[in-house]
Amino acid sequence: MEQIFIVMLIALGILAIIDLTVGVSNDAVNFLNSGIGSKAMSFKGIMLVASLGILLGAVFSGGMMEIARSGIFVPSMFTFNDVMIIFLAVMITDVLLLDVFNTLGLPTSTTVSIVFELLGAAVCLAVVKIVTSGDSWSTLPSYINTKKASEIVVSILLSVILSFTLGTIVQYVSRLIFTFQVERKLKYFGALFGGTAITAISFFILIKGLKGSSFLTADASNWIDHNQLLILAGSFVFWTIFSQFLMSVFKLNILRVIIIIGTFALALAFAGNDLVNFIGVPIAAVQSYGFFQSSGQAADVFMMGQLAEENVVAPFYFLFLAGGIMVYTLWTSKKARNVIETEMSLARQSSDSSDEKFSPNLLSRALVRSMVILGGFINYFLPKSWQIHMDKRFEQPVTTKSKNKQDEPAFDMVRASVNLMVASILISIGTSMKLPLSTTYVTFMVAMGTSFADRAWDRDSAVYRVAGVFNVIGGWFVTAIVAFIAAFITAYILYIGEVYALVAMLILVGILLYRSNKMHQRLEQEKKLKTEKLNKFDIVTIHEVASESSAQIAKVIVRTNELYTRVIDGVALQDHADLKACRKKLKQLEKEVDSLRGNVYFFIKNLDETSVGASKFYVLTLGFLQDIIKSALFITQNSYTHVDNNHKKLKFNQIRDLKLIDNKLQAFLDEVGAIFMEERFDRIGEVLAQKEDITQTIDKLIQKQIVRIRTTETSPKNSKLYFSVLFETDDLVKATIGLLELFEQFEIDQRKKKVKSMS
Repeated sequence: MEQIFIVMLIALGILAIIDLTVGVSNDAVNFLNSGIGSKAMSFKGIMLVASLGILLGAVFSGGMMEIARSGIFVPSMFTFNDVMIIFLAVMITDVLLLDVFNTLGLPTSTTVSIVFELLGAAVCLAVVKIVTSGDSWSTLPSYINTKKASEIVVSILLSVILSFTLGTIVQYVSRLIFTFQVERKLKYFGALFGGTAITAISFFILIKGLKGSSFLTADASNWIDHNQLLILAGSFVFWTIFSQFLMSVFKLNILRVIIIIGTFALALAFAGNDLVNFIGVPIAAVQSYGFFQSSGQAADVFMMGQLAEENVVAPFYFLFLAGGIMVYTLWTSKKARNVIETEMSLARQSSDSSDEKFSPNLLSRALVRSMVILGGFINYFLPKSWQIHMDKRFEQPVTTKSKNKQDEPAFDMVRASVNLMVASILISIGTSMKLPLSTTYVTFMVAMGTSFADRAWDRDSAVYRVAGVFNVIGGWFVTAIVAFIAAFITAYILYIGEVYALVAMLILVGILLYRSNKMHQRLEQEKKLKTEKLNKFDIVTIHEVASESSAQIAKVIVRTNELYTRVIDGVALQDHADLKACRKKLKQLEKEVDSLRGNVYFFIKNLDETSVGASKFYVLTLGFLQDIIKSALFITQNSYTHVDNNHKKLKFNQIRDLKLIDNKLQAFLDEVGAIFMEERFDRIGEVLAQKEDITQTIDKLIQKQIVRIRTTETSPKNSKLYFSVLFETDDLVKATIGLLELFEQFEIDQRKKKVKSMS
């Protein structure tokens, strides 16, 4: 029997290592967001600061492990066998749940997930014990620490509302003081701002980062509790003077110092306090096994009341190893970058992109519309002079755009400093009041509040950003619900299946993690493919536009040609699945071209004055591409709908006619694709000579169908589909011809310029 528990402990150790990696991938955004977003330091510099904070926080951790042992369930009500099942169910669920959120790029709370997993697994075993023993259901609360669970639910709502509100207010006041002309204002207000911010952050390090650490004595912790105002006052005076010293003597930007210290503080607190979310359960399992061995009782008899009495302090080497794994994951995890990217996209100051990560929804539209109406109402009563003065405080200076967009900060260092300062204050207050605030919730909502106050959500981007915030917040509540249900089910499977269920669950975890990584790689590959398009920062001349456009045109033509043939075959064979797949691929292609069209504004603004002629050429090119795709998509949609509705098959003569057009179009588009792939624009004239053949064939087939309707045709749905395919094919050919004629004229103009320059 003991061998089974050894296997369980080994499994828990492996799951702990995996949980550390997925947990860091999710929580890295909490402490990296401000540093990376503001470009206060190089990426490697920010990572080094965060790594140091994580390592120190992990090593000095060890006194915050009670939540895994007795914070959620009452150990004295469960046997050793029960708690091992609970711990295994929690770790299996936690690994899978966090990995899903990481793959989706959504930040969630590791604290909430571990708490509700413990709750779900414990409730499952409690229900089993009540049912098997015939006890009353009224005894269920005696198994569970319901007070802690309800505190966490309330804290979610409090942290979301309070963090957003306070972040908005502090950022708004800070921007009014500093405006976007930060360098000029820093010499007047920099020392006071630095003193306030660093005081908040250093107090946060004491209260949240170090107070629960194993090396801090009980007397020192008690002194901090009773002298908080003295610590704050002394810190403010010291850091204000120190800030002025750094600015005056070393000419340092105090905002950069705030961001570096704040990043270190949040990383330290994350490792020192959230480490329990990843290794607290395995440590509790090891301790439970020790109690069980010394008891001499059977596993299904020995009750685990000692878990609530003993204090757990993890061995130093175990903490150091955990810290090392977290640091390694921080540097290597691509999923961590994915989560960071989500928050960056929602907090970015500029809206100079047509691509938004989230789609608007009914709630975001309604809220933005309400805020616009409210803003208009307030402006009606405010004096115009006030409005003009306030607007000037938020005017951004015109800056030169970097050729590489990733080199540009998402927001300035004032906002980054406010993010860190406000998050530190809120988490410190919550910890002092023993409220179980989540660092993820606080840091994310503060970042959203400061973005809102900084007018980063303008009329063009607000509906997308608000939708993104709602999606993330919704994901937090989903975390709690899914964690509870999944842990409940997993615990029951382990209870009835025992060792066989354990082996099966571990295999399932391996398969799901493998598939998740494959899915993430595929998403990353798709993201790379999307970036293989016209680069709006590098292309500045009509020659470059023509060259870069050719590759994009060739891809669209080749894919459209392939999908057109598949659609005609799908209609002929009534292949519902293939038609659905074709529709999906064409919609993706349409989305890519639409994204290019959305960037036209930024492309035109970036052109030099000598190459403005490239603008019209570029716009017309994208217009023709969109027409081609729309025609192909219309044909596909109509064909899919026809088959999906189970209408009559097209008749043999109709299918034969469509295949005739398909063969002619295939030969035509093959030549067009080759022209653009090889950039042989001198051959366009030869291809244009074939256009009459296709258009005349389409006209003849339309006339044939009219005759059939008047004589033998009996299905109006068949006729509708047949005509729609022919008409849209005609439009597709015309759009392709327009594209060819555009490039033919470009080739003629270039020859004339060449001759003129030679003469």
